[in-house]
Amino acid sequence: MVGNVSKQAGSVRLLVAQAERALSRGQINHALLLVHDFVERIITDPICTAQVFASRSLDQLCLHIGRQSQSGLGAIRVSPWPSGDDRPTLVYLVSRLQRSGGHSRVVMDVIRAQPDKRHLVLSTEVGGPSDWDYFTQLFATNDNVHFARAPRGNLQTRLTWIQSTLLASHPEHVHLFNHHQDSVAVAALVPELGLTGSFYHHGDHHLCLGVHLTHLTHVDFHPMGYHYCRDVLGVSNDYLPLTFADQDGSSESTAAVRNGNLTTATAARSNKVEIPYYASYVDTIPKILTATGGKHIHIGKLTPWAMRRIYAQMRRLQIDKDRLVYIQWTPSVWKTLQQHKVDVYLASFPYGAGLTLIEAMGAGIPVIMHQHMYSRVLSGLELAYPEAFRWSEPEDLLAHLANLSRARLEPERKLSRLRYERFHRPAILSAYLRDPDSTKLPVPPLASGFTPRYDEWAAWAGNQLTLARLLYQFAYRSWRRLRRWAS
Repeated sequence: MVGNVSKQAGSVRLLVAQAERALSRGQINHALLLVHDFVERIITDPICTAQVFASRSLDQLCLHIGRQSQSGLGAIRVSPWPSGDDRPTLVYLVSRLQRSGGHSRVVMDVIRAQPDKRHLVLSTEVGGPSDWDYFTQLFATNDNVHFARAPRGNLQTRLTWIQSTLLASHPEHVHLFNHHQDSVAVAALVPELGLTGSFYHHGDHHLCLGVHLTHLTHVDFHPMGYHYCRDVLGVSNDYLPLTFADQDGSSESTAAVRNGNLTTATAARSNKVEIPYYASYVDTIPKILTATGGKHIHIGKLTPWAMRRIYAQMRRLQIDKDRLVYIQWTPSVWKTLQQHKVDVYLASFPYGAGLTLIEAMGAGIPVIMHQHMYSRVLSGLELAYPEAFRWSEPEDLLAHLANLSRARLEPERKLSRLRYERFHRPAILSAYLRDPDSTKLPVPPLASGFTPRYDEWAAWAGNQLTLARLLYQFAYRSWRRLRRWAS
């Protein structure tokens, strides 16, 4: 179980000093908790989202913790692999694996792209319990994939287990996919272990530990993050676009001539769309149904509160309930969009979701992007083809949809598919993993016309965010606390 420290430091400088004092007394677990709980507070405060991305001081502190832990390691664990198997081993250090969400999918893609090697997935379980049954069944026929999770206990226990397992495994490369607040995973990979590795910056719209680990190759999955980390944070990084296996890019299922109004769709869980923001996804869906006269497909689990609110507004607007198709989870967003003959995909807001957008474009479906009030990262404009419609005010989105026809969308089907083929084919990932140094991938430029509206954000936040922010923090932190207890 992960616990909470009772006293919070008033600044990063004071927190580091407090952690250093704990380390001088041999209190490694307390130091790990200090870092974990500080980051947890930041990422559950919506006012900090896409404003604070990294902390060099906290990353250096994690390395200090990891060095002290590594120096005290006892007997090294036995390798999990049978003797006689001399294939090179790759280790994936994660905080948690979930069947939904893009980050677990990326881990699986990296594994599948290297079938000639052994793959050891180590989870700290700091992000909560993983969906182990799902992933072990997914690779049940693969003798070269092994899953292991840290033992239940405090953070120091997990750190010791991770470091000793890393040493026993003799990995050729370590792929670090840590959650934002996972001080254990970041502390584990100290340079003194003598391991080659990469940090995959998927915790990209919050403060995330590990951004400034200079002994690991820093990998960014999208142009917004690449340019920000390189130009603003001063990080030497690689660009590796998210890739997705081609599920048939034929747009016949969506382009077929048929009667009826437009079908729209969005794929995102509650953590992407149920966020305090001036444009509410929950409140906009009934208005979209009114504007199009068609159906909206939502893929991804929403809270019961959100569903009740959507249905209540639909009743008030006299919209039939069956015009909203709610799918909590699907093994393939790509195929689901095609099966429902989706005409246009609406990128989630206020937080964009990269991998599902790529699935939509791979399926040859036109996309509509939201220009976030202040953040390029949360907008994700650079992921879509430049001609995609973008909106800031809900009224602009509704007016666009009301005048949209399938004929107008037809040219965008090809643009969408071409964007997928140029940047997101699995061959790109395979080539990078074979030889990162020789794989020079083009980085799309930052989208033109993006103008942050900080003054409008400040005005809206000052008038409305206070209560919503407190309620969101309370609900989100309570949920995370329950999940930590389960781990």
